[in-house]
Amino acid sequence: MNLPRRKQENLFISLLRQQAEKLQEGVDGLWLFVNDGDESGAETVVRTEKESDEMRRVLIDELHKTFVTPFDREDIFELSLYLDDVLDYAYTTVLEMKLLKVTSDPYLTKMVMRLREASDELLLAMERMADNPMIALDHARRTKHRENQVEKIYREAVAELFDGAKDVHHVMEMLRLREVYRHVSNAADQADQAANVIGKVVVKMT
Repeated sequence: MNLPRRKQENLFISLLRQQAEKLQEGVDGLWLFVNDGDESGAETVVRTEKESDEMRRVLIDELHKTFVTPFDREDIFELSLYLDDVLDYAYTTVLEMKLLKVTSDPYLTKMVMRLREASDELLLAMERMADNPMIALDHARRTKHRENQVEKIYREAVAELFDGAKDVHHVMEMLRLREVYRHVSNAADQADQAANVIGKVVVKMT
């Protein structure tokens, strides 16, 4: 449920929120591609990754032109960077799956589902940042919990992957799949970094 936003939302909070919205859209596309093999999901990831890059360029340009910001300029820059990085890794996940001809499996599906939940939490955090910073902090903590879940699934997946390799061909398949797992894990790591910045901002605000 989306609550009404402030009538005059600060420019930088608005830009960061828009980035978080674009991230959510992109990760939803990744979920479609991984879960259903839906090519339109892959196309969404590619499109949103480019759009997010442009949003970040605009934010940096506005930082150069603006003296007063709602919170530290370095925090704005870092938060924008980490939001963009999550989507970058969603894009490379799609890219690697196609280049390496990797098909999804239950572990990858579960990892992307947790990443999707993390992106939802980041958007909620940005929507609450200005008026309800402590609620934003709670969403940031939930993001970090999702990252922990991704890492747990990643470790389980890799352990099973390398248990009982049959031949060289099988080993090559395992290495390709592990590479894709790693991209999703990296995406979750960047979501965790974004959550850390949100936590830092909230502490300074309160």
